Amino acid sequence: MITIHKKLVVDEHGKPTEVIIPWDEYKEMEKLLGLDLDKTAVEDLKQARKDRAKGKKDAYSDLDSI
Repeated sequence: MITIHKKLVVDEHGKPTEVIIPWDEYKEMEKLLGLDLDKTAVEDLKQARKDRAKGKKDAYSDLDSI
């Protein structure tokens, strides 16, 4: 579980408009969410999802072989 330390920025009416979080925590969230992946990795994941949906077992490695 990740702990996020944040500061809320509010407008003149007290409505939250922005959140400020420490850079290291942002980078950790980015990594956990997969937002740090390059285009090739994203395309590989999309193809893997398609292969799985089609039941293409030859597109995957057996866990025992890893």
